[in-house]
Amino acid sequence: MNGKRVLVTGGAGFIGSNLANHLAADNDVVAVDDLYLGTPENLSDDVEFVDASVLDDDLPTDVDVLFHLAALSSYKMHEEDPAQGARVNVEGFVNTVDQARQDGCDTVVYASTSSIYGSRTEPSPETMPVEARTGYEASKLARERYGEYFHNHYGMQCAGLRFFSVYQGFESGNEAHKGEYANTVAQFADEMASGEAPVLFGDGTQTRDFTHVDDIVRGIELAADERLQGIYNLGTGESYSFNTMVEMINVELGTDIDPEYIENPLDVYVHDTMADSTKIREATGWEPQISFEEGVARVCAPYR
Repeated sequence: MNGKRVLVTGGAGFIGSNLANHLAADNDVVAVDDLYLGTPENLSDDVEFVDASVLDDDLPTDVDVLFHLAALSSYKMHEEDPAQGARVNVEGFVNTVDQARQDGCDTVVYASTSSIYGSRTEPSPETMPVEARTGYEASKLARERYGEYFHNHYGMQCAGLRFFSVYQGFESGNEAHKGEYANTVAQFADEMASGEAPVLFGDGTQTRDFTHVDDIVRGIELAADERLQGIYNLGTGESYSFNTMVEMINVELGTDIDPEYIENPLDVYVHDTMADSTKIREATGWEPQISFEEGVARVCAPYR
């Protein structure tokens, strides 16, 4: 992408700031964030920051491309106030996309979620049945339906991306401010670098398709470049258990720390995830470039 004016909502958050900073090298980038989970410190100087909510009127939507990443982005966060979660995740999506539409923007890329697949040890294709077990999942499915609406009714191109376990390190990334809501790779590495035992739910055999944020950012940009329409997975197609992750962090840090295992406190919990990213690969040529081994090494490097 080059020479475009773009808006990134949730632009001071983890994925949003990585995307905004990347695009700002060749584009005019505006980042909107209400700072609930973001911080302007994540943004480079060439990104224009606007402190606003996606529920506001008069958003800076006079742009060529809208990247809508703003959300209450976890099960726990959403369940603390389901009505507010719906307002931000659903109404905020409709409000922002419609303002962009009225300002002449017809290209939208937005964040959905892979958690709607539930627990699967086999790759999950976009065509498989999905369901909402939580308010968070319901809100993301609602986004997908509204994406269909804006496409069918107004001719907009709306690509919904189902991210799989996006990660980056505290010391080398933009997620340290999220605390307990940060990705587990970053949390565990930071704890183990300080000599603390990471806490794992159950027996640690749960698996995730860990996808580095740099690969996610490339996928988001390609979806806009190709003006994709519909739903696409973004994940590596490989999964690792939390036990294996801890072993890999130990190797990189030169530590020998055993995890602490506790009973899972969550009522709804996805035990296993793995992406089938055939669809976006065929549409854009996207392939993950950072293996989990390399990603863990990057996360741990600043601590060594």
